[in-house]
Amino acid sequence: MSDYYDQTPEQRRQLRAQRNRRRQAQVRRRKLLLGLLVLAVLAVVLILVLRGCGKDKEPAQPTPSENVDKPDTPNTPAEPSDREQNQKPDDQQSNGEQEIPWNLTLVNRWNPLPEGWTVDEVELSNGWAVDSRCYDALQQMMDACRAEGLHPVVCSAYRTQAVQQNIFDQMKQSLLDQGYSDADAETEAGRQVAVPGTSEHQLGLAVDIVDLDHQLLDESQEQTAVQQWLMTNSWRYGFILRYPTAKTETTGIIYEPWHYRYVGQEAAAEIYQQGVCLEEYIAAKYGA
Repeated sequence: MSDYYDQTPEQRRQLRAQRNRRRQAQVRRRKLLLGLLVLAVLAVVLILVLRGCGKDKEPAQPTPSENVDKPDTPNTPAEPSDREQNQKPDDQQSNGEQEIPWNLTLVNRWNPLPEGWTVDEVELSNGWAVDSRCYDALQQMMDACRAEGLHPVVCSAYRTQAVQQNIFDQMKQSLLDQGYSDADAETEAGRQVAVPGTSEHQLGLAVDIVDLDHQLLDESQEQTAVQQWLMTNSWRYGFILRYPTAKTETTGIIYEPWHYRYVGQEAAAEIYQQGVCLEEYIAAKYGA
C-alpha cells in the first residue's frame, strides 16, 4: 500500500486503469466460458434428441470387443443376426411379385432411397457410423484383413441427405471450374458422386475402405494389398464390391474399387461367383 501512495497521481491513475482492464478481461473470459459451456450442453442435448428420433427398435449395444478399428476378433464370417432372421415387412422392398429383403434394397439413380427408410446407427471408433444390421460383419471383415498384416481404413460410411448434397455440390462445382456447362457438370457429377437421395451411403449399408498407406479414391486403389484382399474375401462376410469395372452402364456409377456394400452372405457369395453387379443379380433373381 505504501508503494501505491508513494507514486505520482498519474502513476496511480495508470495503475487503477490497468487493474480495471484486468478485471474487465476476467469478466469477459468468464462470460465466454459460460457461453461455451451452455452451447456444449445444448449440442449434447440436440444430438441425443436427433438420435432418438425415428427409431422404432432398440439400438445395438456393442460389447467392448465390437470395435471396427480393433483387431483380434476371430476370423469367422458373420452369422445372420436375429434382426435379419426376423425382418419385418417394412424392411423389405416389393417388386410387385416377390418381396426383396432389406439387405438387397436397390438404391441407384433410377431407384431412390425408399420412403421412410431409417438407419439404426452404430458409431465406429473413427466417428463414422453404419446400420447395426451390418456392423458385426464389418467388424469381422476388418479384423480378418488386419490379421493378414494389412491396414484397412473406413474413410466414409453412413451419410445424411445434407452430407450427400454437399459432396455432390462440391463435385459439380469442380467440374464447372474445369469448363463444363451446368447441364454437363450435373450429369458428370452424377456419374462420379450419387445424386442426393440415390446414394447407397444413405442406406447405412455401404462403406468406403482404403489402404492406410494409399488413401486415394481413384482406380490406383485397386492395386493396394488391402483392396486385393477385400476383392477376394469381402463376400465371405456378406459384402460385395458394389461398382465393379465394366458395369458402369448398369450401375450408373463409375468403377470404384473402394466402395463395398453389405448384402448378406448368401447373396454376396452368389454375386461373387456369378461375376455380376447387384442390379443384375436382383433382375435375375426377382425379375425386378
